[in-house]
Formats: sequence, structure tokens, C-alpha cells
Amino acid sequence: MNCPHCGSENPETAKFCQNCGGNLTIPPERRKETTGLQSNVAGLLCYLLGWVTGLIFLLIEKEDQLVRFHAMQSLITFGSLTLIIIAVSWIPLIGVALGGIAGLVSFVLWIVLMVKAFSGERYKLPVIGDLAERQIGAI
Repeated sequence: MNCPHCGSENPETAKFCQNCGGNLTIPPERRKETTGLQSNVAGLLCYLLGWVTGLIFLLIEKEDQLVRFHAMQSLITFGSLTLIIIAVSWIPLIGVALGGIAGLVSFVLWIVLMVKAFSGERYKLPVIGDLAERQIGAI
């Protein structure tokens, strides 16, 4: 079970978060979300339009750390992939192939991350997930 306050993972039987001490027994409909959406729906929407929706949710969501994590991970992941696709498109001959590969990677990540977010999971990509957690802590 993920803590609605800090997003850290806890045993299913825990009543309070082991990280922040927050109450884990609050029903989902009573949890504070700035957007008014359930955490899993907001997490999915963070990835819907790539880095754009990641940025939007990062700016509007102030309470739900799980949504903020997904928003930051979306911003870093798809922002980086967008820049890579733009950069490799300028390379003669192989640029189209490299851009296609990066586009395919983007599509697969997009699907996987939306499914994981909708299931309420705090799924961290290698390196990028850790970077997203550090950036959320710094904001």
C-alpha cells in the first residue's frame, strides 16, 4: 500500500506510514488531492500527453506525493525522449532510424507507465525514477 501523503510503500496491514507517520486508513474518497481526481486517475493523466501533462500536474497538484512523482517522472522521461528524437532527426541517413527507435521506446514506456500509474503503483524507471524522487523532494 502506498502512503497518500508521501508515496512510500508500506505493508498492507499497516495503519500508519513507516516513513512519514501519515494515516493509511483514510478512505481514498477522503484523501486530499488538489485536482479533485483519484490518485490513480491523476497518475495516469500525468503520462497522457507526455511531458506536457507531467508539467501541468506538477504545477497544479500540491498534496498527493504519488501524483507529483508520476508528474515529475513523466516530465523527465518524455522531455528527454522528445529532445533525443529532435536531436537525432538532424543526423543524415541514420537519423530517421534512430528517431523511429526512440519513438517506439517512447510508445512502449507511455503504455507501461500509464498502466502502472492507473494501478496505483509507484513504478520507478531505472535512474529516472530516482532522479524524479530527488527533484520532488527538492521542490
